[in-house]
Amino acid sequence: MRPLRPLRPIPAVAASLLLAGLLALGSPVQAFAQDRARAKADALRHATALESQMADMAMELWKYSEIALTETRSAAYLADILEREGFRVTRGVAGMPTAFVAEWGSGSPVVGVLAEYDALPNIGNEAVPRREPRADGTPHGHGCGHNLFGSASVASAIALKRTLDEQDIQGTVRLYGTPAEETIVGKVYMARDGLFDGLDAALEWHPGQATQIRNNPGLAMNNFIVEFRGQAAHSAADPWNGRSALDGIELMNDGVNLMREHVRPTARIHYVIPNAGDAPNVVPEYAKAWYFVRDTARASVESYYAWIQDIAKGAALATRTEANVTLITGAHEYNLNRPLQEAMWVNLQAVGAPKFTSEEEAFAVELQEYLGTKTTGLADALRPLAAAPEPPSGGSTDVAEVSWITPTAGVTVVTAPEHVPWHSWAITAFHGTPAAVKGAWVAAKVLALTGVDLFTDPDLRRRAREAFLANTGGEPYRSPLPAEARPPLPGR
Repeated sequence: MRPLRPLRPIPAVAASLLLAGLLALGSPVQAFAQDRARAKADALRHATALESQMADMAMELWKYSEIALTETRSAAYLADILEREGFRVTRGVAGMPTAFVAEWGSGSPVVGVLAEYDALPNIGNEAVPRREPRADGTPHGHGCGHNLFGSASVASAIALKRTLDEQDIQGTVRLYGTPAEETIVGKVYMARDGLFDGLDAALEWHPGQATQIRNNPGLAMNNFIVEFRGQAAHSAADPWNGRSALDGIELMNDGVNLMREHVRPTARIHYVIPNAGDAPNVVPEYAKAWYFVRDTARASVESYYAWIQDIAKGAALATRTEANVTLITGAHEYNLNRPLQEAMWVNLQAVGAPKFTSEEEAFAVELQEYLGTKTTGLADALRPLAAAPEPPSGGSTDVAEVSWITPTAGVTVVTAPEHVPWHSWAITAFHGTPAAVKGAWVAAKVLALTGVDLFTDPDLRRRAREAFLANTGGEPYRSPLPAEARPPLPGR
Protein backbone atom coordinates (compact mmCIF):
# COMPACT_ATOMS: atom_id res chain seq x y z
CA MET A 1 0.00 0.00 0.00
CA ARG A 2 1.31 3.45 -0.87
CA PRO A 3 1.81 5.89 2.02
CA LEU A 4 -1.00 8.33 2.70
CA ARG A 5 -0.59 11.90 1.51
CA PRO A 6 -0.83 14.80 3.97
CA LEU A 7 -4.44 15.15 5.03
CA ARG A 8 -6.77 18.11 5.20
CA PRO A 9 -8.10 19.28 8.57
CA ILE A 10 -10.85 17.06 9.91
CA PRO A 11 -14.39 18.52 9.64
CA ALA A 12 -16.04 19.20 12.98
CA VAL A 13 -18.96 16.92 12.09
CA ALA A 14 -16.59 13.95 12.18
CA ALA A 15 -15.03 14.57 15.59
CA SER A 16 -17.13 12.08 17.52
CA LEU A 17 -16.70 9.48 14.77
CA LEU A 18 -12.93 9.81 14.89
CA LEU A 19 -12.82 9.44 18.65
CA ALA A 20 -14.93 6.29 18.46
CA GLY A 21 -12.82 4.96 15.62
CA LEU A 22 -9.53 5.58 17.37
CA LEU A 23 -10.73 3.91 20.55
CA ALA A 24 -12.13 0.91 18.69
CA LEU A 25 -9.38 0.20 16.19
CA GLY A 26 -6.92 -1.47 18.53
CA SER A 27 -4.57 -2.16 15.59
CA PRO A 28 -1.10 -3.45 16.43
CA VAL A 29 0.22 -0.88 13.97
CA GLN A 30 -0.80 2.20 15.93
CA ALA A 31 1.09 4.50 13.58
CA PHE A 32 -1.69 4.02 11.04
CA ALA A 33 -4.59 4.52 13.45
CA GLN A 34 -4.75 8.29 13.13
CA ASP A 35 -4.40 8.15 9.33
CA ARG A 36 -7.25 5.64 9.16
CA ALA A 37 -9.47 7.81 11.36
CA ARG A 38 -8.80 10.81 9.15
CA ALA A 39 -9.56 8.79 6.03
CA LYS A 40 -12.83 7.70 7.60
CA ALA A 41 -13.69 11.31 8.38
CA ASP A 42 -13.08 12.07 4.71
CA ALA A 43 -15.38 9.22 3.67
CA LEU A 44 -18.06 10.47 6.05
CA ARG A 45 -17.79 13.96 4.57
CA HIS A 46 -18.19 12.64 1.03
CA ALA A 47 -21.14 10.41 1.93
CA THR A 48 -22.84 13.32 3.68
CA ALA A 49 -22.29 15.55 0.65
CA LEU A 50 -24.07 12.94 -1.49
CA GLU A 51 -27.31 12.94 0.55
CA SER A 52 -29.22 15.16 -1.85
CA GLN A 53 -28.15 13.08 -4.85
CA MET A 54 -29.07 9.91 -2.96
CA ALA A 55 -32.58 11.24 -2.44
CA ASP A 56 -32.87 12.03 -6.16
CA MET A 57 -31.62 8.54 -7.08
CA ALA A 58 -34.00 6.82 -4.66
CA MET A 59 -37.02 8.70 -5.95
CA GLU A 60 -36.07 8.11 -9.59
CA LEU A 61 -35.80 4.37 -8.99
CA TRP A 62 -39.09 4.43 -7.06
CA LYS A 63 -40.70 6.11 -10.06
CA TYR A 64 -39.38 3.42 -12.43
CA SER A 65 -40.35 0.43 -10.23
CA GLU A 66 -39.12 -2.18 -12.70
CA ILE A 67 -39.43 -5.84 -11.77
CA ALA A 68 -36.84 -8.62 -12.05
CA LEU A 69 -34.74 -8.62 -15.24
CA THR A 70 -36.70 -5.72 -16.74
CA GLU A 71 -34.81 -3.01 -14.79
CA THR A 72 -33.66 -1.36 -18.03
CA ARG A 73 -34.00 2.28 -16.99
CA SER A 74 -32.94 1.65 -13.39
CA ALA A 75 -29.70 -0.12 -14.32
CA ALA A 76 -28.83 2.41 -17.03
CA TYR A 77 -29.54 5.33 -14.69
CA LEU A 78 -27.19 4.06 -11.96
CA ALA A 79 -24.51 2.93 -14.41
CA ASP A 80 -24.55 6.35 -16.09
CA ILE A 81 -24.04 8.09 -12.73
CA LEU A 82 -21.04 5.89 -11.96
CA GLU A 83 -19.59 6.38 -15.43
CA ARG A 84 -19.80 10.16 -15.06
CA GLU A 85 -17.99 9.80 -11.73
CA GLY A 86 -15.07 8.09 -13.49
CA PHE A 87 -15.88 4.42 -12.94
CA ARG A 88 -15.17 1.94 -15.73
CA VAL A 89 -18.57 0.34 -16.40
CA THR A 90 -19.19 -3.01 -18.05
CA ARG A 91 -22.87 -3.51 -18.87
CA GLY A 92 -24.89 -6.61 -19.64
CA VAL A 93 -22.71 -9.03 -17.68
CA ALA A 94 -23.52 -12.71 -16.97
CA GLY A 95 -26.06 -12.82 -19.79
CA MET A 96 -28.35 -10.25 -18.14
CA PRO A 97 -28.87 -6.90 -19.93
CA THR A 98 -29.66 -5.18 -16.60
CA ALA A 99 -26.55 -6.39 -14.72
CA PHE A 100 -23.36 -4.33 -14.65
CA VAL A 101 -20.02 -3.93 -12.92
CA ALA A 102 -18.47 -0.49 -12.26
CA GLU A 103 -14.84 -0.30 -11.19
CA TRP A 104 -12.49 2.44 -10.07
CA GLY A 105 -8.85 2.26 -9.03
CA SER A 106 -6.26 -0.46 -9.50
CA GLY A 107 -4.54 -3.21 -7.62
CA SER A 108 -5.28 -4.69 -4.23
CA PRO A 109 -7.19 -4.70 -2.02
CA VAL A 110 -10.37 -5.06 -4.05
CA VAL A 111 -13.58 -4.23 -2.17
CA GLY A 112 -17.00 -4.91 -3.66
CA VAL A 113 -20.23 -3.05 -2.92
CA LEU A 114 -23.51 -4.71 -3.89
CA ALA A 115 -26.43 -2.72 -5.33
CA GLU A 116 -29.99 -3.87 -6.03
CA TYR A 117 -32.79 -2.01 -7.82
CA ASP A 118 -35.59 -4.40 -8.78
CA ALA A 119 -39.18 -3.88 -7.64
CA LEU A 120 -41.97 -6.35 -6.82
CA PRO A 121 -44.96 -7.05 -9.08
CA ASN A 122 -48.38 -5.50 -8.56
CA ILE A 123 -47.86 -3.75 -5.22
CA GLY A 124 -47.56 -0.24 -6.59
CA ASN A 125 -49.05 2.61 -4.56
CA GLU A 126 -48.91 6.37 -4.26
CA ALA A 127 -46.66 7.63 -1.48
CA VAL A 128 -49.67 8.12 0.82
CA PRO A 129 -50.71 6.31 4.05
CA ARG A 130 -53.66 4.50 2.45
CA ARG A 131 -54.35 2.12 -0.42
CA GLU A 132 -54.24 4.27 -3.53
CA PRO A 133 -52.93 3.10 -6.93
CA ARG A 134 -50.36 5.32 -8.56
CA ALA A 135 -51.76 8.07 -10.75
CA ASP A 136 -49.29 7.22 -13.51
CA GLY A 137 -50.66 3.68 -13.71
CA THR A 138 -47.40 1.95 -12.68
CA PRO A 139 -48.58 -1.35 -11.13
CA HIS A 140 -45.32 -2.41 -9.48
CA GLY A 141 -43.60 -1.09 -6.39
CA HIS A 142 -40.53 -1.08 -4.17
CA GLY A 143 -42.03 -3.06 -1.34
CA CYS A 144 -38.53 -4.23 -0.38
CA GLY A 145 -36.84 -0.85 -0.70
CA HIS A 146 -34.42 -1.63 -3.48
CA ASN A 147 -34.79 1.93 -4.74
CA LEU A 148 -33.04 2.90 -1.50
CA PHE A 149 -30.65 -0.05 -1.67
CA GLY A 150 -29.39 0.91 -5.12
CA SER A 151 -29.02 4.61 -4.38
CA ALA A 152 -27.14 4.18 -1.07
CA SER A 153 -24.79 1.52 -2.46
CA VAL A 154 -23.89 3.68 -5.45
CA ALA A 155 -23.34 6.69 -3.16
CA SER A 156 -21.09 4.66 -0.84
CA ALA A 157 -18.98 3.51 -3.80
CA ILE A 158 -18.63 7.11 -4.97
CA ALA A 159 -17.69 8.26 -1.46
CA LEU A 160 -15.07 5.50 -1.28
CA LYS A 161 -13.69 6.42 -4.69
CA ARG A 162 -13.35 10.07 -3.74
CA THR A 163 -11.70 9.19 -0.44
CA LEU A 164 -9.16 6.82 -1.98
CA ASP A 165 -8.39 9.37 -4.68
CA GLU A 166 -7.89 12.27 -2.27
CA GLN A 167 -5.90 10.24 0.25
CA ASP A 168 -3.88 8.38 -2.41
CA ILE A 169 -4.88 5.00 -0.98
CA GLN A 170 -4.22 2.10 -3.32
CA GLY A 171 -6.93 -0.36 -4.20
CA THR A 172 -9.99 -1.03 -6.32
CA VAL A 173 -13.62 -0.16 -5.61
CA ARG A 174 -16.04 -2.39 -7.48
CA LEU A 175 -19.79 -1.65 -7.51
CA TYR A 176 -21.96 -4.54 -8.65
CA GLY A 177 -25.30 -3.69 -10.22
CA THR A 178 -27.24 -6.87 -9.46
CA PRO A 179 -30.73 -7.33 -10.92
CA ALA A 180 -33.53 -9.70 -9.98
CA GLU A 181 -32.76 -10.23 -6.29
CA GLU A 182 -36.46 -10.76 -5.61
CA THR A 183 -36.38 -13.93 -7.71
CA ILE A 184 -32.91 -14.92 -6.37
CA VAL A 185 -31.36 -14.70 -9.83
CA GLY A 186 -28.92 -11.85 -10.43
CA LYS A 187 -26.02 -12.60 -8.10
CA VAL A 188 -26.39 -16.35 -8.56
CA TYR A 189 -25.63 -16.13 -12.28
CA MET A 190 -22.95 -13.49 -11.69
CA ALA A 191 -21.34 -15.75 -9.08
CA ARG A 192 -21.41 -18.78 -11.36
CA ASP A 193 -19.69 -16.73 -14.07
CA GLY A 194 -16.89 -15.67 -11.72
CA LEU A 195 -17.68 -11.97 -11.39
CA PHE A 196 -17.07 -11.91 -7.64
CA ASP A 197 -13.76 -13.77 -7.86
CA GLY A 198 -10.75 -11.80 -6.70
CA LEU A 199 -12.58 -9.71 -4.10
CA ASP A 200 -10.94 -9.21 -0.73
CA ALA A 201 -14.38 -8.52 0.77
CA ALA A 202 -17.91 -7.46 -0.16
CA LEU A 203 -20.27 -5.04 1.61
CA GLU A 204 -24.03 -4.77 1.39
CA TRP A 205 -27.06 -3.40 3.18
CA HIS A 206 -30.84 -3.77 3.13
CA PRO A 207 -33.80 -1.56 4.02
CA GLY A 208 -35.80 -2.75 7.00
CA GLN A 209 -37.84 -1.98 10.09
CA ALA A 210 -34.89 -1.95 12.49
CA THR A 211 -31.28 -0.78 12.39
CA GLN A 212 -28.78 -3.56 13.04
CA ILE A 213 -25.93 -5.61 11.62
CA ARG A 214 -27.06 -8.57 9.56
CA ASN A 215 -26.67 -11.54 11.91
CA ASN A 216 -29.17 -14.05 10.55
CA PRO A 217 -28.01 -16.58 7.94
CA GLY A 218 -31.48 -16.84 6.40
CA LEU A 219 -32.42 -19.86 4.33
CA ALA A 220 -30.88 -21.66 1.40
CA MET A 221 -33.34 -22.26 -1.41
CA ASN A 222 -34.12 -23.66 -4.86
CA ASN A 223 -36.46 -21.88 -7.27
CA PHE A 224 -37.77 -24.16 -10.01
CA ILE A 225 -40.56 -24.77 -12.51
CA VAL A 226 -42.38 -28.08 -12.97
CA GLU A 227 -44.17 -28.48 -16.32
CA PHE A 228 -46.56 -31.27 -17.21
CA ARG A 229 -47.60 -32.07 -20.77
CA GLY A 230 -50.52 -34.33 -21.68
CA GLN A 231 -53.08 -34.63 -24.46
CA ALA A 232 -56.00 -32.26 -25.09
CA ALA A 233 -59.48 -33.68 -25.62
CA HIS A 234 -63.12 -32.67 -25.18
CA SER A 235 -63.84 -32.90 -21.46
CA ALA A 236 -67.36 -34.25 -22.04
CA ALA A 237 -67.39 -35.88 -25.49
CA ASP A 238 -64.21 -37.97 -25.32
CA PRO A 239 -62.22 -37.40 -22.12
CA TRP A 240 -60.80 -40.94 -22.47
CA ASN A 241 -58.71 -39.61 -25.35
CA GLY A 242 -57.16 -36.95 -23.12
CA ARG A 243 -54.36 -36.94 -20.59
CA SER A 244 -54.64 -34.04 -18.16
CA ALA A 245 -51.50 -32.08 -17.42
CA LEU A 246 -53.46 -30.44 -14.61
CA ASP A 247 -54.04 -33.87 -13.06
CA GLY A 248 -50.28 -34.28 -13.04
CA ILE A 249 -49.79 -30.94 -11.28
CA GLU A 250 -52.50 -31.68 -8.71
CA LEU A 251 -51.19 -35.15 -7.97
CA MET A 252 -47.66 -33.82 -7.62
CA ASN A 253 -48.81 -31.06 -5.26
CA ASP A 254 -50.70 -33.65 -3.20
CA GLY A 255 -47.51 -35.68 -2.94
CA VAL A 256 -45.50 -32.66 -1.86
CA ASN A 257 -48.09 -31.77 0.75
CA LEU A 258 -47.86 -35.31 2.15
CA MET A 259 -44.08 -34.92 2.13
CA ARG A 260 -44.38 -31.96 4.52
CA GLU A 261 -45.01 -34.35 7.43
CA HIS A 262 -41.53 -35.79 6.96
CA VAL A 263 -39.32 -32.71 6.53
CA ARG A 264 -37.53 -30.83 9.26
CA PRO A 265 -39.39 -27.94 10.96
CA THR A 266 -36.87 -25.52 9.44
CA ALA A 267 -37.92 -26.42 5.88
CA ARG A 268 -40.28 -24.25 3.84
CA ILE A 269 -42.01 -25.40 0.65
CA HIS A 270 -44.37 -23.11 -1.25
CA TYR A 271 -45.77 -23.00 -4.76
CA VAL A 272 -48.20 -21.35 -7.15
CA ILE A 273 -49.83 -22.68 -10.33
CA PRO A 274 -49.29 -20.05 -13.05
CA ASN A 275 -50.88 -22.23 -15.74
CA ALA A 276 -53.65 -24.75 -15.08
CA GLY A 277 -55.42 -24.97 -18.42
CA ASP A 278 -57.55 -22.66 -20.56
CA ALA A 279 -61.16 -23.82 -20.40
CA PRO A 280 -63.18 -26.38 -18.37
CA ASN A 281 -64.37 -28.18 -21.49
CA VAL A 282 -60.82 -28.87 -22.70
CA VAL A 283 -58.61 -31.45 -21.00
CA PRO A 284 -55.52 -29.36 -20.15
CA GLU A 285 -52.65 -30.28 -22.41
CA TYR A 286 -50.18 -28.12 -20.47
CA ALA A 287 -49.91 -27.05 -16.84
CA LYS A 288 -47.15 -25.51 -14.76
CA ALA A 289 -46.28 -25.14 -11.08
CA TRP A 290 -43.65 -22.76 -9.68
CA TYR A 291 -41.89 -23.93 -6.50
CA PHE A 292 -39.57 -22.52 -3.84
CA VAL A 293 -37.93 -25.00 -1.46
CA ARG A 294 -35.94 -23.63 1.50
CA ASP A 295 -34.04 -24.83 4.54
CA THR A 296 -31.21 -23.70 6.79
CA ALA A 297 -28.49 -25.53 4.84
CA ARG A 298 -27.78 -26.00 1.16
CA ALA A 299 -27.45 -29.78 1.53
CA SER A 300 -31.00 -30.09 2.91
CA VAL A 301 -32.42 -28.05 0.03
CA GLU A 302 -30.71 -30.31 -2.49
CA SER A 303 -32.12 -33.37 -0.72
CA TYR A 304 -35.69 -32.03 -0.77
CA TYR A 305 -35.32 -30.90 -4.38
CA ALA A 306 -34.35 -34.44 -5.40
CA TRP A 307 -37.35 -35.79 -3.45
CA ILE A 308 -39.76 -33.43 -5.24
CA GLN A 309 -38.28 -34.41 -8.60
CA ASP A 310 -39.13 -38.03 -7.74
CA ILE A 311 -42.68 -37.00 -6.78
CA ALA A 312 -43.06 -35.26 -10.16
CA LYS A 313 -41.92 -38.42 -11.94
CA GLY A 314 -44.42 -40.48 -9.96
CA ALA A 315 -47.25 -38.07 -10.75
CA ALA A 316 -46.40 -38.24 -14.45
CA LEU A 317 -46.47 -42.04 -14.38
CA ALA A 318 -49.80 -42.07 -12.57
CA THR A 319 -51.45 -39.62 -14.98
CA ARG A 320 -49.67 -40.86 -18.12
CA THR A 321 -48.27 -37.43 -18.77
CA GLU A 322 -44.75 -36.10 -19.11
CA ALA A 323 -43.08 -33.99 -16.43
CA ASN A 324 -40.08 -31.71 -16.75
CA VAL A 325 -38.34 -29.91 -13.88
CA THR A 326 -36.26 -26.81 -14.64
CA LEU A 327 -34.09 -25.21 -11.98
CA ILE A 328 -34.32 -21.43 -12.37
CA THR A 329 -31.92 -20.60 -9.59
CA GLY A 330 -30.62 -21.70 -6.21
CA ALA A 331 -28.90 -20.06 -3.29
CA HIS A 332 -26.98 -20.91 -0.15
CA GLU A 333 -27.62 -19.70 3.36
CA TYR A 334 -25.69 -16.51 4.22
CA ASN A 335 -22.11 -17.16 5.37
CA LEU A 336 -21.74 -14.67 8.24
CA ASN A 337 -18.28 -13.19 8.87
CA ARG A 338 -17.74 -12.12 12.47
CA PRO A 339 -14.68 -9.85 12.04
CA LEU A 340 -16.47 -7.85 9.33
CA GLN A 341 -19.68 -7.75 11.36
CA GLU A 342 -17.81 -6.30 14.32
CA ALA A 343 -16.02 -3.70 12.20
CA MET A 344 -19.32 -2.66 10.65
CA TRP A 345 -20.96 -2.51 14.09
CA VAL A 346 -18.35 0.02 15.27
CA ASN A 347 -19.18 2.19 12.26
CA LEU A 348 -22.94 1.81 12.71
CA GLN A 349 -22.61 2.99 16.30
CA ALA A 350 -20.60 5.98 15.13
CA VAL A 351 -23.19 6.97 12.51
CA GLY A 352 -26.29 6.12 14.56
CA ALA A 353 -29.83 5.21 13.56
CA PRO A 354 -31.93 7.53 11.39
CA LYS A 355 -33.83 10.26 13.23
CA PHE A 356 -37.30 11.21 12.04
CA THR A 357 -39.38 14.36 12.33
CA SER A 358 -42.75 14.50 14.05
CA GLU A 359 -44.42 14.76 10.61
CA GLU A 360 -42.64 11.63 9.42
CA GLU A 361 -43.66 9.76 12.57
CA ALA A 362 -47.25 10.91 12.06
CA PHE A 363 -47.24 9.53 8.50
CA ALA A 364 -45.96 6.19 9.83
CA VAL A 365 -48.62 6.04 12.54
CA GLU A 366 -51.35 6.92 10.05
CA LEU A 367 -50.23 4.05 7.85
CA GLN A 368 -50.23 1.67 10.82
CA GLU A 369 -53.73 2.84 11.81
CA TYR A 370 -55.00 2.25 8.28
CA LEU A 371 -53.70 -1.33 8.48
CA GLY A 372 -55.07 -1.88 11.98
CA THR A 373 -51.69 -2.74 13.49
CA LYS A 374 -49.69 -1.38 16.45
CA THR A 375 -49.10 2.34 16.18
CA THR A 376 -45.48 2.44 17.32
CA GLY A 377 -44.20 4.51 14.41
CA LEU A 378 -40.59 4.15 13.32
CA ALA A 379 -37.83 2.45 15.30
CA ASP A 380 -35.12 5.02 16.04
CA ALA A 381 -32.62 3.01 18.11
CA LEU A 382 -29.83 0.59 17.26
CA ARG A 383 -30.22 -3.11 17.92
CA PRO A 384 -26.90 -4.36 19.34
CA LEU A 385 -24.91 -7.04 17.58
CA ALA A 386 -25.53 -10.25 19.50
CA ALA A 387 -22.62 -12.37 20.66
CA ALA A 388 -23.65 -15.24 18.37
CA PRO A 389 -25.62 -15.58 15.12
CA GLU A 390 -29.39 -15.43 15.41
CA PRO A 391 -31.37 -18.58 14.57
CA PRO A 392 -32.00 -18.94 10.82
CA SER A 393 -35.34 -17.49 9.80
CA GLY A 394 -37.07 -15.43 7.19
CA GLY A 395 -36.47 -15.55 3.47
CA SER A 396 -33.52 -16.07 1.18
CA THR A 397 -31.15 -13.75 -0.64
CA ASP A 398 -28.71 -14.12 -3.50
CA VAL A 399 -26.24 -12.06 -1.47
CA ALA A 400 -25.51 -15.42 0.17
CA GLU A 401 -23.74 -16.58 -2.99
CA VAL A 402 -21.25 -13.74 -2.66
CA SER A 403 -20.68 -14.64 0.99
CA TRP A 404 -19.42 -18.10 -0.02
CA ILE A 405 -16.93 -16.55 -2.47
CA THR A 406 -15.48 -13.75 -0.32
CA PRO A 407 -15.88 -12.37 3.22
CA THR A 408 -19.17 -10.46 3.24
CA ALA A 409 -21.07 -8.37 5.76
CA GLY A 410 -24.22 -6.28 5.71
CA VAL A 411 -26.26 -3.81 7.69
CA THR A 412 -30.03 -3.31 7.86
CA VAL A 413 -31.32 0.22 8.36
CA VAL A 414 -34.86 1.27 9.23
CA THR A 415 -36.69 2.65 6.19
CA ALA A 416 -40.31 1.82 7.07
CA PRO A 417 -42.62 1.61 10.09
CA GLU A 418 -42.72 -1.38 12.40
CA HIS A 419 -45.53 -3.96 12.16
CA VAL A 420 -46.31 -3.12 8.51
CA PRO A 421 -46.25 -6.20 6.25
CA TRP A 422 -43.11 -6.31 4.15
CA HIS A 423 -43.40 -6.84 0.38
CA SER A 424 -46.68 -4.95 0.46
CA TRP A 425 -48.24 -1.83 -1.05
CA ALA A 426 -47.84 -0.12 2.33
CA ILE A 427 -44.05 -0.56 2.30
CA THR A 428 -44.00 0.63 -1.31
CA ALA A 429 -45.87 3.77 -0.26
CA PHE A 430 -43.46 4.58 2.56
CA HIS A 431 -40.39 3.90 0.43
CA GLY A 432 -41.48 6.76 -1.80
CA THR A 433 -41.16 9.32 1.03
CA PRO A 434 -38.22 11.48 2.23
CA ALA A 435 -38.33 9.69 5.59
CA ALA A 436 -37.29 6.41 3.95
CA VAL A 437 -34.30 8.08 2.31
CA LYS A 438 -32.86 8.81 5.75
CA GLY A 439 -32.17 5.10 6.10
CA ALA A 440 -30.24 5.18 2.82
CA TRP A 441 -28.12 8.04 4.17
CA VAL A 442 -27.13 5.98 7.20
CA ALA A 443 -26.38 2.91 5.10
CA ALA A 444 -24.16 4.80 2.65
CA LYS A 445 -22.07 6.18 5.50
CA VAL A 446 -21.69 2.80 7.22
CA LEU A 447 -20.67 1.09 3.98
CA ALA A 448 -18.19 3.83 3.11
CA LEU A 449 -16.62 3.77 6.58
CA THR A 450 -16.32 0.00 6.59
CA GLY A 451 -14.84 0.18 3.12
CA VAL A 452 -12.12 2.50 4.43
CA ASP A 453 -11.40 -0.02 7.20
CA LEU A 454 -10.91 -2.73 4.59
CA PHE A 455 -8.66 -0.60 2.40
CA THR A 456 -6.44 0.56 5.26
CA ASP A 457 -6.40 -2.31 7.76
CA PRO A 458 -4.54 -5.44 6.59
CA ASP A 459 -5.24 -7.10 9.94
CA LEU A 460 -9.01 -6.79 9.43
CA ARG A 461 -8.68 -8.31 5.97
CA ARG A 462 -6.58 -11.16 7.39
CA ARG A 463 -9.03 -11.94 10.19
CA ALA A 464 -12.00 -11.76 7.82
CA ARG A 465 -10.28 -14.18 5.44
CA GLU A 466 -9.41 -16.57 8.27
CA ALA A 467 -13.04 -16.59 9.47
CA PHE A 468 -14.20 -17.16 5.91
CA LEU A 469 -11.88 -20.13 5.43
CA ALA A 470 -12.92 -21.58 8.78
CA ASN A 471 -16.58 -21.45 7.73
CA THR A 472 -16.03 -22.87 4.25
CA GLY A 473 -13.41 -25.42 5.24
CA GLY A 474 -11.30 -24.04 2.42
CA GLU A 475 -13.63 -25.60 -0.15
CA PRO A 476 -14.12 -23.57 -3.35
CA TYR A 477 -17.52 -22.11 -4.13
CA ARG A 478 -19.83 -24.44 -6.02
CA SER A 479 -22.75 -22.86 -7.85
CA PRO A 480 -26.17 -24.47 -7.44
CA LEU A 481 -26.69 -23.84 -11.17
CA PRO A 482 -25.81 -26.30 -13.89
CA ALA A 483 -23.31 -25.00 -16.43
CA GLU A 484 -25.94 -24.86 -19.17
CA ALA A 485 -28.47 -22.79 -17.19
CA ARG A 486 -29.25 -19.35 -18.58
CA PRO A 487 -30.88 -16.42 -16.80
CA PRO A 488 -34.70 -16.57 -17.13
CA LEU A 489 -35.01 -13.42 -19.23
CA PRO A 490 -38.56 -12.34 -20.09
CA GLY A 491 -39.72 -14.02 -23.28
CA ARG A 492 -37.02 -16.70 -23.13
